[in-house]
Parts: sequence; C-alpha cells; structure tokens
Amino acid sequence: MAEDSPFTIDADWLQKRLGEPGLTIVDASWYLPAQKRDARAEYDAAHIPGARFLDHDAISDPDSPLPHTLPSPQHFAQYVGAMGISADDTIVVYDGPGFFSAPRAWWMFRVMGVFQVYILDGGFDRWKAAGRPVTAEPTKIAPCVFHADFDAARVASLADMRRIVETGESQIADARSPGRFAGTEPEPRAGVRSGHMPGARNAPFSALAEDGELLSKDRLRKVIEDAGIDLSKPVVTSCGSGVTAAAITLALETLGHTDNRLYDGSWTEWGGLGDTPVETGKD
Repeated sequence: MAEDSPFTIDADWLQKRLGEPGLTIVDASWYLPAQKRDARAEYDAAHIPGARFLDHDAISDPDSPLPHTLPSPQHFAQYVGAMGISADDTIVVYDGPGFFSAPRAWWMFRVMGVFQVYILDGGFDRWKAAGRPVTAEPTKIAPCVFHADFDAARVASLADMRRIVETGESQIADARSPGRFAGTEPEPRAGVRSGHMPGARNAPFSALAEDGELLSKDRLRKVIEDAGIDLSKPVVTSCGSGVTAAAITLALETLGHTDNRLYDGSWTEWGGLGDTPVETGKD
C-alpha cells in the first residue's frame, strides 16, 4: 500500500498483482461535459488488464431526479454482482486523472460494507504514460452474488442538512471550486443557484491531490485546517452532485477522522430548491 494513506496503492503494487485471484480492478472514470472526455469510450479503447467499467450514471438511484444519487443496497448489489465483484474481493478503483471520480466509487463500496477497497495513485493517465500494461480486450466477467451491508449513518439527507445549517451541529466541507463556492462562477447545471450553504467551509478537492495523487498526511491536515475545519468535530462533505465530496471524505478518513457523512444530494439539490438558505462570498 502507499506509505502515507491506508486507502491508496501505487502502480508498482498493482502491476505486480495483475491477475491475482481475489483482486478486482474497477475503472470508475466519469467526467463533466466541460472535460470533453468519454469515460466508456476511453475504457473500451484501453484499460488496465482485467479492469471492469463502473458507470456512475447506471449505478445511481433510477428513481431520483438528482444526478449520481447513491442507489439502494439492492440495486447496488445487483449492479456490482453483475460486474463479477464480491464483497470479499480486494478492490482497486481508478479514474483517468487519478483523483476525480475514483474516490466516489471508493466511498460507495465502503458505505455498502466493503473495506478492502483502494484507489490507484496517479490514475490511468499516469499508468499509461509510464508504459504499464493496457489492453482493449473485454474483461471476462463471471457474475456473482454481492452481499451489501449498507451503513446509512454515513449518508446525510436534505432533512439532515437543513437541521445542520440551522443548528451548526456539524461542520460542512464543500469540495467545489472557490469560484462556485463564493458564487462568482455560474453553476454548470441550469436552475441551480450560485453560492454555498450557510456556515460551510471550502476545501476544493483539487487542493487535496497533486499529480493525481493524494497529498501526504501532513499536507492534507494543513489544507483541511486552513479551510477552517476542526478535525476533532463531525464533518459533512458536499460538492456539486456528490462525486468530489468523496475526495474530502477520503482525506478525512486518511487523517483518522471517522465522524463524517457525505451529503449525497449536494449542491444540485440544495441550490436547486427555492427555500434553502444560500450565502455568497468566501466564507
């Protein structure tokens, strides 16, 4: 495992273990329209040998009007079981740049009861640039039964967030860019107001990594504390649609902070409503 986080592994570690029984590799790439990358097409063209593709849109709750909503444990188990993933596997997830959508997949597996799940430092872009093995061959999949053990306490609802904003009982860490947080940049989704939840602190996910790799614990602690987040108190993580919020969750867990939840509706839900309080400015 990577020396500074219990949740990441380096490319050497993974390359030595390619093809090992019980090791499952998951390409969890997903991109915003502005990034102009097609995750599925890239996977079909080249992926780490043995990797399966996790589609963040397909694995979301089909009944939710919001993007990327965590599915029911039954839906999740059915989807990943069809991918041939067992809850007993050692799972390595990656995305293209290394630190964008992979933490979301890591968080989903953990909230569904899998704890042997890791993120590949540097992602597929660095793996490929280093000349490591890639293939366009479809991965042979034997479907299996996935037993989900859902931990609902790790997910915050809209009702939870209304109460938290009202009482201040938990800190809110927002992973969006400083401009979106302050309300000086427009939101990418139509009908969503600009700004942030009252009392929220801005810890942009991009500040938690360098070259697609999670920062060292000392540097992570500085970023989190400089954002005004007290690591001795509860935290709820949030972002645009619940994807990059998981990057803060990963940082918190790496620092030993376990009293955290992820607000799955995130800003798309909060900023899309007419009766939720919104602030602008840096904090």
